Amino acid sequence: MGKVENIRVLIGTLGMDQHEVGAIAVSRMLRDAGMEVVYTGTFNLPAGILNMSLEEDVDVIGLSCHSWEYLAFA
Repeated sequence: MGKVENIRVLIGTLGMDQHEVGAIAVSRMLRDAGMEVVYTGTFNLPAGILNMSLEEDVDVIGLSCHSWEYLAFA
């Protein structure tokens, strides 16, 4: 797989979802593919994800959704 440069990705988890292993694994794979990854960690709310994505000027947002709590946020 070739390098993908100049793509900024924001990765995080919503609400009380603490299943960050997958989010960290995806973050590392994207980084290894040449993308710049902004990892927000756990316990994020939609407004915080939105604000951080605007501040960081990301191209893509990736959210972990292992718990059903994301349905309430969506």
